[in-house]
Amino acid sequence: MYVTGPNNDKLPFMTGFMDIDNLVPAFLILVAFCAVVGGIPLARLAAMRVGLTDKPGGRKTHDDEIPLVGGLVIFPIYMVVGHFAGMDFASYWPLYLSLCLVLVTGALDDMYHVGAWVRFFVQIVAATVIVIVGDARLYHLGDLFGFGNLGLGFMSIPFSIIAVTLFVNAINLMDGLDGLAAGKSAIVLGWLMLSCAIVGAWAPFFHMAILMACLIGFLFYNMRHPFRSKASIFLGDAGSLGLGLVLAWYCIGLAHEPDPIVVPIMIAWIIALPVIDACGQFYRRVKEGKHPFEPDRGHFHHHFIHAGIPVGHSTVLILIWGFVLGGIGYFGIFFGVPQPVLTLGWIILLFSHMAISYKPRVFIAFLSRFGAKPEDLGIEEAAAPKSQADNNR
Repeated sequence: MYVTGPNNDKLPFMTGFMDIDNLVPAFLILVAFCAVVGGIPLARLAAMRVGLTDKPGGRKTHDDEIPLVGGLVIFPIYMVVGHFAGMDFASYWPLYLSLCLVLVTGALDDMYHVGAWVRFFVQIVAATVIVIVGDARLYHLGDLFGFGNLGLGFMSIPFSIIAVTLFVNAINLMDGLDGLAAGKSAIVLGWLMLSCAIVGAWAPFFHMAILMACLIGFLFYNMRHPFRSKASIFLGDAGSLGLGLVLAWYCIGLAHEPDPIVVPIMIAWIIALPVIDACGQFYRRVKEGKHPFEPDRGHFHHHFIHAGIPVGHSTVLILIWGFVLGGIGYFGIFFGVPQPVLTLGWIILLFSHMAISYKPRVFIAFLSRFGAKPEDLGIEEAAAPKSQADNNR
């Protein structure tokens, strides 16, 4: 059985999944999950001892100190387990180096509050390393407007560096509710893994599956569910910045010539939610005369909270929306929807989201029909839910 690839070539469907060579990587997925689940309680204790925690106060809405070491557990395990799953150092060292840069900087920022320009400079350096040294760059944007592939030419490197840097910040900005950033990242990985599985590209599939397993293990402690009323650990800046960097590496790598597994417009839909929300926040802040990076409580996820929807429900609803957007991109390409049509839809989505970000009153009023009234939630819960830290947002 065959399916049609991004360049209309016939590709084998799900071939090789049961090969003996895939048994070890499949087992290592379970190892990664168990390592994160077992490692987080130890990391929490260490974080509490050294003070690497998010403390209540200011715009923070939680009552207790919460360890900020989620990323410091996830990514070392991802790199170590990934090495045994075939992520050879010769190919992955640019990602590892960049990842270490943002992890160290993020951890220092979580503990000592590094200056915004220092963080931004490190992000640009990390993006430059994976783009130039790791060749994680886009050479064209696909057939966005119906006139053939839109080549980037000499702009390929600067465009890719800017895109990676902005996406890293978009994931960081999304880290505002329990389970939101990690949950959305898992959804992005899910669509990318499906794209790989459908054509039998098992190496990147298993590499991403290891990161997915790490995120699921983390979400057991970070996302609200019947066994947990609130997060007991946060990603921290190290984690959210690291997630953005690794996702950018895979998104660009899978769209890389000469054998792309996905096309750029599909990726644009899969990562649409954090990207359009970041654009919406920058637009709103500039229109309000604020600095684009000035933190506030006007993000997309805050609209749900302001409408009286509990944090756990808000996270689930937003993740469902992000999943739907990814499905539009994936199945749009899979079923042959012209790329210009998907491009037009994405542009409409972007400007609609920017309008909601600038004047959210109508959207919040709509959401409030489904939310609990303040007296039902308790005034404190409705106005300031005990959720993920909002520092640097």
